[in-house]
Amino acid sequence: MRSDTGLPAKLFALIEWLKRLRYVKFGIVGASGTVVNIAVLYVAKTWLFDWVEPMQLRLGLALALAILIATLSNFTWNRLWTWADRRAALDIEQGAPQAPLVRRVVNEFGRYCAASWFGMAFQFGATIWLSHYMDYRLANVASIVLASVINFLANDRWTFKLRRNAKQAGPAATQPPAGQ
Repeated sequence: MRSDTGLPAKLFALIEWLKRLRYVKFGIVGASGTVVNIAVLYVAKTWLFDWVEPMQLRLGLALALAILIATLSNFTWNRLWTWADRRAALDIEQGAPQAPLVRRVVNEFGRYCAASWFGMAFQFGATIWLSHYMDYRLANVASIVLASVINFLANDRWTFKLRRNAKQAGPAATQPPAGQ
């Protein structure tokens, strides 16, 4: 008889994640978000905000826009692709069809942003701490890897988590909509 707690259960859960390649999907979305961030930053600094002076303010506005657009892109792709199998159950859990879709998505986006900011804060602190023991560039890379795992777990276990009510809705609630 298999226990639902302890190391064997955790290893089984890890194997299930790897089978579904959810973490790989999360990484692909994150990489695409980096491309979006860099592209928006360049376009906004070069053309959209070219009238803004001083240059530091222009860069700040462009960076804020780039981060916002990249975060929206990452959230959208993670919702539609990485955790697509949970979308219907999450909608039911958040009150579908009575609650408006916009309200449900904004709620998820808020959790996604909170998880992302926690990961960024962790990366910052871990880089500073690890730089006392190794080169700062290696410390930053190690912190990025650790933060990506933390971000993934936070989103898997909080933002896109299936809660009890959604699980009780049955297996049909966890299936992606037709055509997904």
